[in-house]
Amino acid sequence: MRYIPQFQSYLRLEKSLSPKTVEAYLRDVKQFAHFLSNNDENIDEQQLLNVELQDFQHYLQHLYKEKVKSTSQARAVSSLKAFYRFLQYEKVMEHNPTELLEAPKIGRKLPDILSVIEIETIIAAIDLSKPEGHRNKAIIEVLYGCGLRVSELINLKLSQLFFRDNFIRIIGKGDKERLVPIGETAQSAVRHYIEGGRATLKIKKGMEDTLFLNRRGSKLTREMIFMMIKETAQLGGVTKNISPHTFRHSFATHLIEGGADLRAVQEMLGHASITTTEIYTHLDTDYIRSSIAQFHPRY
Repeated sequence: MRYIPQFQSYLRLEKSLSPKTVEAYLRDVKQFAHFLSNNDENIDEQQLLNVELQDFQHYLQHLYKEKVKSTSQARAVSSLKAFYRFLQYEKVMEHNPTELLEAPKIGRKLPDILSVIEIETIIAAIDLSKPEGHRNKAIIEVLYGCGLRVSELINLKLSQLFFRDNFIRIIGKGDKERLVPIGETAQSAVRHYIEGGRATLKIKKGMEDTLFLNRRGSKLTREMIFMMIKETAQLGGVTKNISPHTFRHSFATHLIEGGADLRAVQEMLGHASITTTEIYTHLDTDYIRSSIAQFHPRY
C-alpha cells in the first residue's frame, strides 16, 4: 500500500485535520476497498484506481442495506471524495470518479435548548452546602455563560482565566485557540469555587493548573459532567433530556434571538464554518408568535 499512507500524510500535514478526523477518513476508504474486494482482508489499491460512479452507488446501497446511519453514509461520501481529489491532485488519476456522487440527504436536526427560566431552575437546585456545590454551579455557569464544549470545560486551566479583561482562553478542536468573553455571573461563581471548595482539596501532582477537579484532586471526566447535569436537572424538575451540550446550544440560541451578530457567535463557539453556526438562527414557535403579536398591526 502506498496511496492510503500518502493520503494520511496529506490530511494530517497539508489539511491539518485532527487525528480523529484523519482516522475516520482512512477507515471509510479502507472499508470501501474491502467492499470492492468482496471483504478480502488484503487491500488491493489497484482496485481503488479502477472504479466508476456505479461502484460508489453500489457501495452506498450496501451501506443502506446494512442499516448504516445516513450521517455515517454522508461522511463516507466526504471521505471518498477527499481521497479521489487527492489522487487527482497527485496526478495518480486523470479524472475524479466521485465528482457526480451525491451524499444521502440527512437533514439538520435542531438542537434541544433550555429557556432562561429552566437554566435558572437547574442552578437553583444545586445544594451549595455540599463540598461540590459551588463547583457544580460554576460548571453550569461557565457552560451556559461561555458556550463551551464539555471537552473544553474539563481541560480549562487557571492560567487561561483573564477575569481582569473579562475573557477566558480556550483550546478548541484541532488545538485552535480562541478568546471567549465571560460575564460577571460566571466569574463570580468560579471565584467562589476557587476560593472555597477547590482551596480545600489535596490536588494531585500535575493537576495544579486544572480548574475543575473532583474530590480526589484529579481532573473531571466527561461522564462526571453528564451525570451531574442530569441529576441536577431532575432535582430542579426539568424533564428535558439534557447534556452539557444543551447549555452550549442554549448559549448560542439565546444570543441569536437577542440580536447578536452571527459571525461573533461563530467566533465564540469556535466553529470553523459559518454554516455550522447558522443552525442557531432557528427561532421557536412561541418566540415567533410573540414577536408577531407584539409588532404586527393585524395580529
